[in-house]
Amino acid sequence: MRASKYSPEFRERAVRLARESERPVSAVARDLGVHPDSLRTWLQQDEADHGTRNDRLTSAEREELTALRREVRDLRRSNEILKAASVFFARELDQPRPK
Repeated sequence: MRASKYSPEFRERAVRLARESERPVSAVARDLGVHPDSLRTWLQQDEADHGTRNDRLTSAEREELTALRREVRDLRRSNEILKAASVFFARELDQPRPK
């Protein structure tokens, strides 16, 4: 995942401004120099984080899901290494020993 070009502080201010303003989201976004869809996404995420929207994950849930996916990927990689090592050592044990 790439880093956002907008800081969390900027996003918070933009969301607050959009909520407090009586202007359309597209006008607020244009004044801030962001794409209107970006501001709408930030507004939706803010609603999810504050429990007023249930159709998307909160930021905390999203971070936890990312961490769990990373852990699963690392564990699967470790399992593959262990499987390969066990096959290698099983072959070593099966070879006849010279007398």
